[in-house]
Amino acid sequence: MNTITGSMTALITPFKNGKLDTNTYEYLIKRQIAQGINAVVPVGTTGESATLSHSEHKECIEIAVASCKGTDVKVIAGAGSNATVSAIEFAQHAQKVGAHGLLSVAPYYNKPSQEGLYQHYKAIAQSVDIPFMIYNVPGRTGVDITADTAIRLFDDVKNIYAIKEATGSLERAIEINSQRSDFCVISGDDAIDFPMLANGGKGIISVTANLLPNYKSKLVNAVFNKDYETARKINNDLYKLNKTLFVEANPIPIKAIMYIAGLLDTLEYRLPLTAPSADTMKKLEEVLKNYEVIK
Repeated sequence: MNTITGSMTALITPFKNGKLDTNTYEYLIKRQIAQGINAVVPVGTTGESATLSHSEHKECIEIAVASCKGTDVKVIAGAGSNATVSAIEFAQHAQKVGAHGLLSVAPYYNKPSQEGLYQHYKAIAQSVDIPFMIYNVPGRTGVDITADTAIRLFDDVKNIYAIKEATGSLERAIEINSQRSDFCVISGDDAIDFPMLANGGKGIISVTANLLPNYKSKLVNAVFNKDYETARKINNDLYKLNKTLFVEANPIPIKAIMYIAGLLDTLEYRLPLTAPSADTMKKLEEVLKNYEVIK
C-alpha cells in the first residue's frame, strides 16, 4: 500500500451566492500544487463538510481529483460522518472517482464508546481498498479516539495506515509512535507542526497552508532533510498567524484572511457559521502584514 505523508492542506470550500464556487476551488487547488504541497484534503472539517449536501461533497472530491491529475500531488478525500453508512458512501465514491486516500473524522455528536469507534472505522475502511487515515479532534467531535483504539485499528485493518492527531498533545503522538513506529502520526495542529514532526510525525494536515502552502511545504521538507533549525524558524515565524487563525471557529478566520489576501472573490459561509467579528477582521489584517502571499 502506498502511504501518503508529507505536507497536506485541509482545503477550504469556497462559496458564491450560496453555491459551491467550482472555478475558485480549482484555482485554489492548482495554487497548492504550484507551491509544493504533497497532498490536498478536500471536504474535511475545514471544508465545512458538515453543511455540504452529499452531491456537493462528492463534487468537491471530483474537482480535486481532476485538478491533481497528471501531477505528483495526491488527493486524500474527506469521508467523515456521524452516520457510518454515510461515511461508507463517501468513501466508496471517493475511491471510485480516483482519490488516492481517505480521511475520516470521528463521528460527532453521537459520543460512541471506544468499541463503537472501532466498529465505525473498521466498517468504513474495509469498504474500500485505498489508504485510510483516522482523524481525532475531540475538541470538535466530543469524543477522543484513544491511543489503544487507534493502535487496535491499525493492527486489525490493513489499509488503516495513519491518524491525524488534533488533540494538541505531543504526549499522545509519542504514545502511539512508541508502540507502532510504522503507524503514521500526522499533525493536525498548525502551531505544533515542528515538534510533532521532530518527534516522529510523518506529515501535517494544515489549515494555515490554505494561505501559505509554500511555507508549510518548506517546513516539512526541512524536517525530512534533518534541517531542524530551518524548520523550527518557519514554525516560529508562523506562530502568530497560526494562533490568529483560531480566534474564532475554524474555518471562519482562514476564509476571511484568504479573502483579505485576494485569494477569494467572495466571503461566504454556511450557517450556522457566520462572518467574523470586526475585531477578528482587524486582527487578521494586521497579522497578514507579516507574510508574503504568493497567488
